[in-house]
Amino acid sequence: MRIGFFSTKPYDKTSFMNANAALAKPQRHELIFFEAALTPQTCGLAEQVDAVCVFVNDQIDAHLLRCLAGRGVKVVALRCAGFNQVDLAAAHAMGIVVVRVPAYSPYAVAEHAVALMLTLNRHTHRAYNRVREGNFALNGLLGFDLYGKTMGIIGTGRIGTVLARIMTGFGCTVLACDQVENAECRQLGVRYVEPTALFQQSDIISLHCPLTPATRHLINQHCIALMKPGVMLINTGRGALIDTSAVIAALKTGQIGALGLDVYEQEELLFFEDHSNEIIQDDALERLLTFPNVLITSHQGFFTREALAAIAETTLSNLSQIEQHAACPNRL
Repeated sequence: MRIGFFSTKPYDKTSFMNANAALAKPQRHELIFFEAALTPQTCGLAEQVDAVCVFVNDQIDAHLLRCLAGRGVKVVALRCAGFNQVDLAAAHAMGIVVVRVPAYSPYAVAEHAVALMLTLNRHTHRAYNRVREGNFALNGLLGFDLYGKTMGIIGTGRIGTVLARIMTGFGCTVLACDQVENAECRQLGVRYVEPTALFQQSDIISLHCPLTPATRHLINQHCIALMKPGVMLINTGRGALIDTSAVIAALKTGQIGALGLDVYEQEELLFFEDHSNEIIQDDALERLLTFPNVLITSHQGFFTREALAAIAETTLSNLSQIEQHAACPNRL
């Protein structure tokens, strides 16, 4: 299959070339890499490919799907788990197959969530900068023991389950809410509760649910008011799970005591690119960056060697299955 990759970085090319080379020669695909995102303006690059492979911030709406269909593209392969950026109904109507990578390394994302928690709690990012400047004072660096605290996890799929295991190891009481209770979490001692109870009882809340119309702005002004004053909020899921304006207001009052984000509501115009020589026009993001108790990373939770290899292998496997008209469990 001839595959056009969009929004690619050097690490994408390396991982996919390695995964393709590991296939038997008759099963290898022809890979073409484009740095540009897939948009109506760049759709012409897909003129002679059978499939396009896109990332989390490529917006695959009905108009773009029509552009792809008009060029003979038959498959859209997402090299990510989320698919809220794709108009699936339009794709199905046009006969375009959509596949995704539902799991690559739940450990990568869960461990990154823990890294955000530990950094915010013990202020290691601030301590690092202080010591480099010769400032060895401890004022302002006071943290708390994770042991004995209550951890709230919203969404207990693969990532949420790994996080539950880690936090149980820290000695936390773990609460969770999900539409379907996870037996493994139950065995770990996780207690499933209603969202209101989770908000009211948790010292730390971490989001690991998909973005759907029902979960958009799941964390809003009303929910934040239910939380413990000084709660720590972590989001490594999807940016729009959080109402950014409501979170900023809560940071100003101290209702939210610490905020760790690996995703952001308007990240598609910023993340994965170098904007260090530009004036960033996103006022909400710039306001968040002024808070000393806010830590933002640029959607790097997935970014481990193991995860990149798994993403490449699963994506190419998905495309091989579609090409061979075989059953593909990752077809949407």
